[in-house]
Amino acid sequence: MKISHIILVSFFFILILFSITTYINYRQSGYIIENAKKYERSTIVVRNCNRFQRNFLNMVSGLRGYLLTNETSFIQTYDSAFLENIEILGELHSLVPDGSDQQILLDDIRQLQKYWVDEFASPLLEAKRSAMESKKEKMEFNTFYRQKMVYGLEKDVQRSLQKKFSSFMNYEYAFRASNQESLTATLNQTRRITFFLTTVSVILGVCISIFIAFYISSRILKMVKMSNAIAAGDYNVHVNNVGKSELGLLALSLNNMARTLGSSIDTLRRQKDELDQFAHIVSHDLKAPLRGIDNVVTWIEEDHSISLPLEVSKYLGLIKGRINRAENLLNGVLSYARVGQEKQFKEIVNVTDLLMEVRGYIPNRKGLTLAIHPDMPVLYTERIPLLQVFTNLIVNAFKYHDKELGEVKVYYRSEDHVYRFFVEDDGPGIDPAYHERIFAIFQTLHERDTVESVGVGLSIVRKILTDRGLSIDLSSQSGRGSIFSFTWLKTEIE
Repeated sequence: MKISHIILVSFFFILILFSITTYINYRQSGYIIENAKKYERSTIVVRNCNRFQRNFLNMVSGLRGYLLTNETSFIQTYDSAFLENIEILGELHSLVPDGSDQQILLDDIRQLQKYWVDEFASPLLEAKRSAMESKKEKMEFNTFYRQKMVYGLEKDVQRSLQKKFSSFMNYEYAFRASNQESLTATLNQTRRITFFLTTVSVILGVCISIFIAFYISSRILKMVKMSNAIAAGDYNVHVNNVGKSELGLLALSLNNMARTLGSSIDTLRRQKDELDQFAHIVSHDLKAPLRGIDNVVTWIEEDHSISLPLEVSKYLGLIKGRINRAENLLNGVLSYARVGQEKQFKEIVNVTDLLMEVRGYIPNRKGLTLAIHPDMPVLYTERIPLLQVFTNLIVNAFKYHDKELGEVKVYYRSEDHVYRFFVEDDGPGIDPAYHERIFAIFQTLHERDTVESVGVGLSIVRKILTDRGLSIDLSSQSGRGSIFSFTWLKTEIE
């Protein structure tokens, strides 16, 4: 299975779990809001019940106070409480569900209050107003008052009304308690479900992360080992159990690359061996006829030196010069082919001593001097390749110098993990158009009859440096001298 599919499926599964958790929490928040509204309704119901009972007591006390004292302020208390109770009953009726036990009790409470008003309060108030007109009516009112308020059912109606309200309030408190228990149970259940789903999501996410990390890292490490082996020259390595994932396809590609590289390297090695063998064979086979021609020319000169015309002697000398140039070309081919072929051992090399040795290879030129920096470094490196580089650069500087007086300077500069060595001369200089050409094999900027040169020295220098991952640069203008600079490692670890 592809890694992208594993990640995608895992992501969607975790997303589903979190979506379920979010949905449950959303439903729970809705339930809490609904419960808060119910609780608010219940609070209003309880508050109105308390107000109704308080108002009814005010109606009773206001009625009795007016009947006993004839003070109109009691009537005002009675009237305001009566009107407020009518509004309270209407509001309670809208808050209580239709057909419920509370609705039945509320209807009974309304009927009882109406009964108390119609049977007791209103007749007594009417009788009290009439009692103000005559003494007889006053006596009749007192009799009527005792009949209604003292010996009548008025107190039973009050008790019944209070009882109904107690039952009504008990229903409301029971509803609140039940709703609170239901809310608590739902909250606890939601917490458990949320905790379970969140824990499963986290554990699943951690497990998937560990699996993917292990799955990817283990295969990448195998491919890293394979790449290191290929870099070390082992092209027979391969990765097993590649699978069909993206990393499997990459491993399969690496396996194919290793096989292709192995085949290509084998072909290159075979071709290189064939070219080296061809260079040696051609060089040796061509040297034999050249020596033969040189011997014939020598014999002619020795046997007929007196009788040869001057012009013929000149041509014979020209032939011997061409033979010598051909041998030098063949030796250059062999030298170029041998670069990097022989195993070089590392040793401590004092660059100053090395340059003193190079001084012995310099052609004698009066007026030209070699100036060496007095504090050249000491290296642990391959001596012969470094000697070849310095020899070719310094000898070329002397060979091509076109002035009677001049100087070739050798110095260096430290740069991070390498030294940069400079070979500077004040000779004819090189036009920038030819800076690349001079590093090509058998390429020279002078006529071969003017300066005897094979044209392989700088090619050998570049090959030595390129094989080691180093570089050589040229800074020069025509008529202004040249500065060749190349890098060499400070420390070479075996």
